[in-house]
Amino acid sequence: MNHDIVYKEESYKIIGAAMEVHKELGCGFTEPVYQDAIEYEFQLRQIPYKREFPMTVSYKGKQLEKSFRLDFFCYDKIIVELKAVQAITNEHYLQVYNYLKASDCDLGLLINFGNASLEYERILKKQLWTAKH
Repeated sequence: MNHDIVYKEESYKIIGAAMEVHKELGCGFTEPVYQDAIEYEFQLRQIPYKREFPMTVSYKGKQLEKSFRLDFFCYDKIIVELKAVQAITNEHYLQVYNYLKASDCDLGLLINFGNASLEYERILKKQLWTAKH
């Protein structure tokens, strides 16, 4: 059994940046405030990123006209989705998982600033997600 953590060092740095933002700002702001703050923290920590990175979706080999934008695309391989909500829901997990399916990425980080403690989840493309009913 392989116990290697996918992109361990990179994800550790991203989560550390999020922890610093949460420590400084706490909870209660809107998502765009946290996006601005974490972008600045990425710059301070020299974490390579692209903000509002556009991604396309293919359906049966055809590239669809509509696309989506990742909050952040770090190290050219990690999807970072930020939330500022009271509770992470199955829809949030599925959003990141679908972003992974639509991309060549193996790891997505779902980070929530909406509570007294920072919440984050590592979501792997190879994980099987089942919607909760």
